[in-house]
Amino acid sequence: MTDARSALLAAYLERRGDLTRFFTLRLKSAAAAEDLVQDIYLRIAAVEPSVEVRNAAGYLYRLGSNLMLDRIRGERRSAARDHEWRDNHRTLIGSDEVSEDPSADDAVAARQRLAAIVAIVSELPEQTQRVFRMHKFEGLSHAEVAQALGISRSAVEKHCMTVLKRLAERLN
Repeated sequence: MTDARSALLAAYLERRGDLTRFFTLRLKSAAAAEDLVQDIYLRIAAVEPSVEVRNAAGYLYRLGSNLMLDRIRGERRSAARDHEWRDNHRTLIGSDEVSEDPSADDAVAARQRLAAIVAIVSELPEQTQRVFRMHKFEGLSHAEVAQALGISRSAVEKHCMTVLKRLAERLN
């Protein structure tokens, strides 16, 4: 007696063209049907030899139908998720959709400005950098930075002013 995998592979090879035509009609896409028929092959190649299959052709069509339904459900979920995201992340003025993304020129200019700021700040003493980073990037108040570093609030203010002065001098 042949094992289930061998019987399924033989039935698959015999009916591959029929399977492709069958699923092309249902999916309305030859490419999608080819992908699905390939998925059928991958599934039957992984079937344990001890599994009993009484009707190999019926098994192939049922497996393909289940894979097709899974794919359709996944595409619907994905489309719904994408539609919801798009509705929540767009701006309409009247009936026209307006992009909130900066122009390419603005994005490049912003990157260049950020690189210049990072370079200027990196020239300052380590303690000044640390104070500035904690206050501006981590959002800590002057008092919280002072407590965390064991320095006075006045020292924190002076460090921040040093950075801001240096940035104003070099960026303007």
